Amino acid sequence: WSQPFAALLGAYNAQLGFGLPSIGGKDSMSGTFDEESGKEIDVPPTLVSFAVDVANAKNMISPEFKKAGNKIVVFEIKKDSYDLPDYAQIMDGYDKLHEDIKAGRVISAYAAEANGIAEAVSKMAFGNHLGVKIEHDVDPRDFFAPAWGDIVCEVPADKVGELQMSYRVIGEVTDKADFEYGNVSITLDEALKTWDATLEDVFPTESGVKKEEVKNEVFKADNIVICDHKIGTPTVFIPVFPGTNCEYDSAKAFERAGANVITKVFKNMSAEDIRDSVETYRKSIGQAQIVMFPGGFSAGDEPEGSAKFFATAFRNEVLKDEIMKLLNERDGLMLGICNGFQALIKLGLVPEGKIVEQKPDSPTLTYNTIGRHVSKMVNLKVVSNKSPWLAEAKLGGIYTNPVSHGEGRFVAPKEWIDKLFANGQVATQYVDLNGNPTMDEYWNPNGSFMAIEGITSPDGRVYGKMGHAERRGDFVAKNITGEQDLKLFESGVKYFK
Repeated sequence: WSQPFAALLGAYNAQLGFGLPSIGGKDSMSGTFDEESGKEIDVPPTLVSFAVDVANAKNMISPEFKKAGNKIVVFEIKKDSYDLPDYAQIMDGYDKLHEDIKAGRVISAYAAEANGIAEAVSKMAFGNHLGVKIEHDVDPRDFFAPAWGDIVCEVPADKVGELQMSYRVIGEVTDKADFEYGNVSITLDEALKTWDATLEDVFPTESGVKKEEVKNEVFKADNIVICDHKIGTPTVFIPVFPGTNCEYDSAKAFERAGANVITKVFKNMSAEDIRDSVETYRKSIGQAQIVMFPGGFSAGDEPEGSAKFFATAFRNEVLKDEIMKLLNERDGLMLGICNGFQALIKLGLVPEGKIVEQKPDSPTLTYNTIGRHVSKMVNLKVVSNKSPWLAEAKLGGIYTNPVSHGEGRFVAPKEWIDKLFANGQVATQYVDLNGNPTMDEYWNPNGSFMAIEGITSPDGRVYGKMGHAERRGDFVAKNITGEQDLKLFESGVKYFK
């Protein structure tokens, strides 16, 4: 009990020192678990704390190093003989650091932790694969010592003398992709591989699935479908099911592109609720030119897999008829992202362009090859211009989108895949930094066949994809390099004008 009690006293001391309240926390005083082998596992005494703050997004910076030639400095906190921090010095230093960040004098920063400066500069270097050269006068005992409260910063060389905070120069960012300290030099690749290997057995990053060659070609359509039912401001209907969580971002994206948006929740607490929801959805589809299935985990991905409940609702004859009227009589468009893509493919709307029952050999989306959820940024290449949804994107262009899913692996028999490529229905593929479609799970994180990220209906008006193109904003993922905007929503709106 002494360790968590001491931690609680330390947390209380910090609250008093910073003048900040604590609104939550979790202390694990003890915990013992039995393995199947009969061996007991004791949980180390642990105190978990968390903090939330509000700040101007334009002043936010990320930790990864940005440019070779910049200096690495550290703001160090003062401690007394009991190793307790000098809170007045910390708050004054942090205030000055904040001003340095706002003024552009500090462009990257990392709060040091248990393994001190060594850990901090390593993680900062991994982000953009830039190297680090540490000054010879940095004491190894300081380099690896715990340094909670210290802040390691990247500063342009010509800005170091302008810093308001107290600092010590400890090194420089290089373009060699090496860690250099004294007589020791370690390649960044070696360090990163060692770091990743620590939890590889627990959370594998590779499945060991055999990697086949991937088609690397683009499809240029001679004719792209044109809308005969023009309208100044199209209306988008976004159905919301229990578990859907991307409707707000999706609505914002369409509104930003100039569309009107209707969102309606499908209520399923009673038979009457379901009947009312079906009627509400029928009317909403009838008012819309675009239907968009958003991402999330509809019905908790139950029963037996993602989007089953979503798809079941739209197999209702009333809704099925309205969807087919939208597509066949009003030149309408449909879009599905992530869970929405899963719904489209289970309905048959991609790749067949109509609601049909799935067959044993139908294309589908299944569990990621590594057997768990993935969440990361991916590079996507536009490999077909057949779809109106990609009219404003560059054919052959590479775009960066976030993915977050457990069942995003596109699978289909070879006959289907050949047909999709031949017809230009493979719209987007996962690619590496050189723009090559790949089965490498670092770039193709779910292991999709032929690196397929998104497909369309035969005429391109229905498009399903895994990457969250809607998760955009002026300050969203602003440290990620590359173009993030596929102009997906703008293309959909422009189709009707």
